[in-house]
Amino acid sequence: MKVIACNGSPRKKGNTATLLEHALQGAGSVGAQTKLVQLYDYSFKGCTSCLACKLLNGKSYGACAMRDGLTPVLAEAAEADVILLGAPIYLGTESGEARSFMERLLYPYHTYAQEPSTLFPRRIKTAMVYTMGLPEAVALKRGYDRLFERATYFMGRVFGHCELFVYDEARLFAEPSKYFCPKIDSKARQEHHEQIFPKECERAFELGKRLAS
Repeated sequence: MKVIACNGSPRKKGNTATLLEHALQGAGSVGAQTKLVQLYDYSFKGCTSCLACKLLNGKSYGACAMRDGLTPVLAEAAEADVILLGAPIYLGTESGEARSFMERLLYPYHTYAQEPSTLFPRRIKTAMVYTMGLPEAVALKRGYDRLFERATYFMGRVFGHCELFVYDEARLFAEPSKYFCPKIDSKARQEHHEQIFPKECERAFELGKRLAS
């Protein structure tokens, strides 16, 4: 059992990365081989619409033809039994690296058949792990449910299974006094972080354990 987690946050020790680390610990607790990939360490672009992955009888049919820093990561993901993608939400959607990774990961396997189908040869488990500063109720009013539905739909369509994990009201600043943020009650947010985040880490551990079992 191989489990790969891809961190789509530029912060290697931030909320998203920490949740992914706990998910991998959960997977490791049931014997899985695990790896954490920091997407911001790699030089790559999103899909360039070259359509080589859609060319019938082409050498890249069903596979991304681009060759850059992401190529080995995509190869590892293709061999995994579980894929976790962590994505902080910036301006109402996934971070740039997370979104570009999704394009490169999913589109080569996506088909334009009459009925939903995939070129990925196996059924595996996946999960989207989102972190956001907004409270869940506010996020839903702003339509974030459609963001979550879209991501889990395409992940599930390609790979066969996708779970959703959302951590809301995430702490944005470790030292809020250094930043202009009058909209946020930094003291209350820090208290929330201290009380809630450990529980979210436990929930992430159980997610990884469940997916790898």
